[in-house]
Amino acid sequence: MKQMLIILPFVLLACTSQEKKDSEKTSAAANTAPMAGSNEMSNSKSGELHTAMRKLWEDHITWTRNVICCLVDNLPGSDQAVKRLLKNQDDIGNAIKPYYGDDAGTKLTGLLHDHITISADVVKAAKANDKKALDDANKKWYDNADQISNFLSLANPGNWKLEDVKMMMHDHLKLTTDEAVARIKKDYDADINAYDKVHEEILKMADALSDGIVNQFPDKFK
Repeated sequence: MKQMLIILPFVLLACTSQEKKDSEKTSAAANTAPMAGSNEMSNSKSGELHTAMRKLWEDHITWTRNVICCLVDNLPGSDQAVKRLLKNQDDIGNAIKPYYGDDAGTKLTGLLHDHITISADVVKAAKANDKKALDDANKKWYDNADQISNFLSLANPGNWKLEDVKMMMHDHLKLTTDEAVARIKKDYDADINAYDKVHEEILKMADALSDGIVNQFPDKFK
């Protein structure tokens, strides 16, 4: 259970959507090119990167949701879901190594794992309905998200503007928190709507990261 509590909120970093009547926009978001400047998947190398990046981040929200459901609903398989979610953080760090080097990839993975550790306090405070503790934990959580944003922006300042990356990260935290809180409250309609929003936002973030890499290293995609 302790391990699950440590994971759930990063969990809470990672998972959320729109009203049911807008659910079709989720699939439409797959064609939305975000922050870095509408870099279209027009050639095979660029398309492969976009596809791979989307899968990484969809895995992230999928296994995050799996852990949330296991923990909140006392389902079996929690340890396996946590292990798979942690591997996803390694995979995300490894994905940037061909462009930014091994040290940068390892640094990103470390920041993501820090996010998981900090999130433990978020979950405990939310379960205890302790507003002060929750506010304190959330401040640390968002500070860590800003560290991730700073890291990415410094790596690619021309395409990953700091304020844009911060906005994406903050949106991701809020939407994932909404998902987890809805599940805890057994508001399953809100839970599903929240996950749809998480999915829509994560596709935009994945495309922003891919667009930024393609724009920064055009020779690698000729």
